[in-house]
Amino acid sequence: MLDNPRAPRVRSVARLSTKDERAETGAFLLEGPQAVREALNFRPELLVEVFATPTALERHPELREAAEEADVEIEYVTEQVLEAMADTVTPQGVVAVCRQFPTSVRRIFADRPQLVAILEEVRDPGNAGTIIRAADAAGADAVILTGRAVDPYNPKVVRATTGSLFHLPVALAPELSAVLDRAREAGLTVLAADIKGSDLLAAREAGTLARPTAWLFGNEARGLTDENLALADEAVSVPIYGQAESMNLATAASVCLYESAFAQRSAVPQGD
Repeated sequence: MLDNPRAPRVRSVARLSTKDERAETGAFLLEGPQAVREALNFRPELLVEVFATPTALERHPELREAAEEADVEIEYVTEQVLEAMADTVTPQGVVAVCRQFPTSVRRIFADRPQLVAILEEVRDPGNAGTIIRAADAAGADAVILTGRAVDPYNPKVVRATTGSLFHLPVALAPELSAVLDRAREAGLTVLAADIKGSDLLAAREAGTLARPTAWLFGNEARGLTDENLALADEAVSVPIYGQAESMNLATAASVCLYESAFAQRSAVPQGD
């Protein structure tokens, strides 16, 4: 059992909470039983090390079973060691070191996607992770982070995805315009979510949402610039019927992605 919180091995795991260490090692920190379970079930080949307290494995015996099936060893650690490794204040007894697995924008659009989320300069880790999770739930084909967006392997992003990071491709791209060019080449309509756009219901009634779509979401504080809006085929807004001043970015993105998912599935003829 690993029991020294100051051991070099423990410190190397803890340093993955920093962007520089992740960039240097090509690895990232995975925390919590749900995230580790998804990695074991979907991408076990990416796991470098898995650590857990005996108490955590007693509470989650399915982790041991999944690890055995994937031929991944789980190393026991003390509560103190686990706390030293984890990025959270109250860790849930399980952490892992995982290799990063970015996808290229070219590959995403080569697969002729039907629904893609593009996040332009989205900086908040919670928002980015929640949108990745929502895109996964809505059956989207990929998520692309453009510009000076948050690192998708930031521990807070990873936690907010609750394992969805392992379910769909996530790519990084420096230039939004180049991504949108590829989206159009692949036959997607680019819809920008913006308060100045037309009503989402109007887009639904016009049949716009049933098309293969790349949704474009902007920075949580500033939204999309006029230049970025001009790159979209159409701007669409989520209506607010109550007294709320505005809507959280991740919530609005979830609504837009699900509206497209509903429309696209309704447009597909159902078999007998």
